[in-house]
Amino acid sequence: MTAATPHPAALIALDWGTSSLRAYRMAAGGEILDTRHLPWGIMRLPTPPGDGAAPPAAASGFELAFEQACGDWLRATPGLPVIACGMVGSAQGWAEAAYLDIPVDLRAIGARLTPVDTRRGAILRIIPGLLQRQGLPNVIRGEETQVVGAVDSQADAAEDLLVGLPGTHCKWVRVRDGRIVEFDTFMTGEVYAALRAHTILGRTMADAASADDAAFEQGLGVAGSEQGRGGVLSTIFSTRALGLTGQLAPTAQPDYLSGLLIGHEVCALRALLDARGMPSRIVLCGDEALCRRYARALPRFGLATPGLAAQAAERGLWRLAVSAGLV
Repeated sequence: MTAATPHPAALIALDWGTSSLRAYRMAAGGEILDTRHLPWGIMRLPTPPGDGAAPPAAASGFELAFEQACGDWLRATPGLPVIACGMVGSAQGWAEAAYLDIPVDLRAIGARLTPVDTRRGAILRIIPGLLQRQGLPNVIRGEETQVVGAVDSQADAAEDLLVGLPGTHCKWVRVRDGRIVEFDTFMTGEVYAALRAHTILGRTMADAASADDAAFEQGLGVAGSEQGRGGVLSTIFSTRALGLTGQLAPTAQPDYLSGLLIGHEVCALRALLDARGMPSRIVLCGDEALCRRYARALPRFGLATPGLAAQAAERGLWRLAVSAGLV
């Protein structure tokens, strides 16, 4: 019996953020042949050998991380195109990729890649971020690629789609007729981490063996109640007060706080959508456990039950490489 011929590699795609680097080697149809997850985000790069504890020069740190991520793949297939999204294209990244103003056609994003010549001879092409100028300025760097992948994952692309990207900075991106037309940012994840680590709220908390769904639901309920009308600053201290009065166990307080913050975010999102008009569909992409939390919160505040888009970053990287003519 003849062994199956392996698919030849056609693209290397990098999802390069603040804290980590994910590398994908893809075949000609976008299938993922190999995946690597490295701890080399733009704020923590490897140090060249012999330099001791001295921080690396930015270029050499990026070069080392690039080599670890895909150097052997490039040696195996010289000339393989390489595309990247995320904070690697920020002002603190390897090279700054200019922002594109919205509204912008999803297909046009791949036409404005920023090339970076690497020491090994390969050209790294970085996807631009997006800039919203109307109202308070807002930016996206990396999530635009996930949005492309999320839209691509829909069997029948909606004319009016809201893509939610839960995370450190949660983004809600409106896509109409294949164009990103507006987006909002909620710093829910970062605020949660800061409150736990750096305020009095964290002093009475304890880690739980598993998620406390009841405590999370309790937090959602408070955010959506009459008590929640005062806003997030008026309710978060209840995390501590409920513990001090014996109504909330230390291990339940982290999930209660998570429910409070996500509930206030979704309540604010509902108000924005009431003013702008409801989308025909909502889809979430990102960490599965976090997406499940948002999927429970959205219907509680009168929004549609969302779908989930798997492998959005990988899909988006591939689609933008296709639109750029790299594959």
